[in-house]
Amino acid sequence: MGNVPHRFTYIINMKKIVFLLLLTTQVFFAQTGFEAGNALYQKGNYQEAASAYEGVLATKKHSAELYFNLANSYYKLNKVAPAIYNYEKALVLCPNDSEIKNNLKFAQKLQIDEIKDVPKVGFDRLLRDFTAMFHYNEWAWIAITFAILFLSFFTGYFLSQTSSAKMIFFFGLFLLAFLIIVSLLAALFEKSHYDNERPAVVFAEITAVKSEPKASASDVFMLHEGTTVYVMDKLDDWKKIELTDGTEGWIESSAIKEVK
Repeated sequence: MGNVPHRFTYIINMKKIVFLLLLTTQVFFAQTGFEAGNALYQKGNYQEAASAYEGVLATKKHSAELYFNLANSYYKLNKVAPAIYNYEKALVLCPNDSEIKNNLKFAQKLQIDEIKDVPKVGFDRLLRDFTAMFHYNEWAWIAITFAILFLSFFTGYFLSQTSSAKMIFFFGLFLLAFLIIVSLLAALFEKSHYDNERPAVVFAEITAVKSEPKASASDVFMLHEGTTVYVMDKLDDWKKIELTDGTEGWIESSAIKEVK
């Protein structure tokens, strides 16, 4: 009986070692696959490069750079839907990357559908334009920075010896408190928008958007490969979508692929 605890500990340690070996192996092959994809891309072997990048994704490893390079490979192959989809995936991870945005615009020129972007008006639009200046994580860091400044001003207020200095710190505290609140609200608004927004890309070469979630319903309009839509609802094998011009309809779930 005295040997059982030692044997049990040995088994646990072996499991840990095996887990670490598997993890190390996955990381190694993922890195190797990524580098192989880069080498193939540089040689102009875009299909092989895309396969190598897809192989890395199959190991559950992903990054903005990986999606970006994969999108570039599909763009070179004139595969509009996979290119746009992976550029969008890259933007989810790096929403302010100008190079990704620029390449996405080039890929979108391959689209057949020309959907107008009808901007919203009023206070909602102004609020969205303001909060969209930064990602919700960046707004959180801005709030933290203002909070640190608030503590500094709070300390300065109590340590200052003159009334004029106290007055400056006093009003500074009110201003910083206001900026902290604004930053936090902006972060919450952007996080809510991120969670509720469900972009998707049409992968079917051509598909009908229906007035109702059933095959026998009348066609509202047609969509082609590469068009970006926004999922609003789901019913069985159908998804309700909205275009950037405000048009709505139902599309088969298999015809689109959600970005996040």
